[in-house]
Amino acid sequence: MRLLVLEDQSDLRESVASRLRAQGHAVDEARDLAEAESFVQSYAYDVLLLDRGLPDGDALDALLRWRQTGIVAPALFLTARDSIEDRVDGFAGGADDYLVKPFAMDELVARISAIGRRGSAIRPSTIRIADLEIDLARRAARRGGIALPLRPKEFALLQLLAERAGQVVSRQDLLAACWGEDQQPASNAEEVLIAALRRKLGDPPLLRTVRGTGYLLESPDATRA
Repeated sequence: MRLLVLEDQSDLRESVASRLRAQGHAVDEARDLAEAESFVQSYAYDVLLLDRGLPDGDALDALLRWRQTGIVAPALFLTARDSIEDRVDGFAGGADDYLVKPFAMDELVARISAIGRRGSAIRPSTIRIADLEIDLARRAARRGGIALPLRPKEFALLQLLAERAGQVVSRQDLLAACWGEDQQPASNAEEVLIAALRRKLGDPPLLRTVRGTGYLLESPDATRA
């Protein structure tokens, strides 16, 4: 998933972002509402993680505004405001979940997974392309009935390609989905990731490079056609 973390405490923001990246998610970090506004107007997110008490305002007001403009990404508030009134206001303002600081990182990861699944309910939980089966809920893939030993970023790439099967995915979209705006991967990181995924997918090939454009995942029959 692609996630936005809006938090003005740098240590906490970086800790949360680091844990989520280790899970294979692409994460963008915002320090204030102005920066978050720029992100949500530029990218589509799977989950928004929002602090409320920010230097330039309350993220609840921003979420209300985003909902009115059609931004429907699930939102989870991470905040020290723990009164019943604060929680009610949060849900009334469009939040999908509410986690009070301090919190356990494992619980945060579990809650993100849960609301991410609810937010993507219109998408199938399993994608099949030829003999490749991708279980999005379990973050697992099999080909010909054999489990593929995918690393988190390899699965993130495979999911992106599978959700756009038959369409070319640009290099820019690949980098955004697998690393996020704030990360600067090594110059050859994209090629290394593609090569690793292609090797693990095996034969006959499902993943091909469209020179000068991007990458395409499709069945072998489509490739021959």
